[in-house]
Amino acid sequence: MMETDRFEAFIDAILAIIITIIVLEIPLASSGSWEALYELRYEFIIYAVSFIVCFNFWNYNNNLFSIVNKIDYKVIWTMGITLFIFSLLPYFTTFVGENFHQFIPQFIYGLCFIITAILSMFIGKSVKEADPANIALQLALSNHYPMYATIIIVSIGIIIGYFIYPPAIIACCLISIIGVWFIPKIQYYLK
Repeated sequence: MMETDRFEAFIDAILAIIITIIVLEIPLASSGSWEALYELRYEFIIYAVSFIVCFNFWNYNNNLFSIVNKIDYKVIWTMGITLFIFSLLPYFTTFVGENFHQFIPQFIYGLCFIITAILSMFIGKSVKEADPANIALQLALSNHYPMYATIIIVSIGIIIGYFIYPPAIIACCLISIIGVWFIPKIQYYLK
């Protein structure tokens, strides 16, 4: 068993690098005109979505690890795999930015989102097993409704994206983030 300080710093560093790469991948406008900036609107939209995704991932993990006392190798390796998948976000961001109305780039972006949600559930399970005496942690991770909601909402976006409008996938990624923020509050008021 080990403490979480260095592990949290590692996660923060990886996410800072991912955001930096996403920013560096935004192409420069061909000229200093409004029209040239307007031509890059899809790149800016997907950058904004990816930034919110990164911030949400950081916020979730920051809140989680603020109550974790101990971790073990399963937590480290599960987070490592999750960070590997998540580190592909800059590539997928550029892929979507250059092919905004195409299904495949949008699908791969949404799939990355779903895989990250699934792996986050495994991280939660591993953390609970590594720190079983931590009552606050056990209560905080007593259900995975926000992750289930993420998977369902993005899957609906993929279906809509396939049959009707591919950018619906990105929209559903954003909607699922809002859901992750509000589902715990809704659950609290329903009790």
